[in-house]
Amino acid sequence: MNPLQAQFGTIDIYLFDQLLRGRITPGMTIFDAGFGGGRNLVYFLNEGYTVFGCDPDARAFQALQGRGDFRQEPVESNSFPDAAADVVVCSAVLHFARDDRHFRAMLAGAWRVLKPGGLFFCRLASTIGMESLVKPLGERRYWLPDGSERYLVDEALLMQITDEIGGALLDPIKTTVVQNQRAMTTWVMRKQ
Repeated sequence: MNPLQAQFGTIDIYLFDQLLRGRITPGMTIFDAGFGGGRNLVYFLNEGYTVFGCDPDARAFQALQGRGDFRQEPVESNSFPDAAADVVVCSAVLHFARDDRHFRAMLAGAWRVLKPGGLFFCRLASTIGMESLVKPLGERRYWLPDGSERYLVDEALLMQITDEIGGALLDPIKTTVVQNQRAMTTWVMRKQ
């Protein structure tokens, strides 16, 4: 393993960008809403940040058990207290929503844990730049060219929700289009 990977793991490049900009600093508490295998947490755990999170998958929970307060539970009904985190990371999670209601519940569960003034970092699949390649299935669910089925957002929905929940964009919405496969959008907000 190279030294950078040992220090940072396989952190999302756009989350790494938030570190480089000084938006996430030592002493902040980090909540990972849907931590998976913990790929975005290696640096924070190595550097002594207070890190906690939830994921409904038992394998994800076992991978991080004993490394912090990690709970096997869904994002939408997590048991962490309100306003407990300075930073919420929700990477590659919300596009697994079953429908609009589930998406809103998952988002509310993650947003609730964020302190006022806190940073919300989200990466999720979208239709942005892939509009002609995705096939709608209803309830914002789409069949993607990569063969997967996902709940997809678009810019208009993200802007509407940002206003509704009392967020303020810290960066413009950014989308990476993976040629003929999928589009991943980065949504970074401050909680007002």
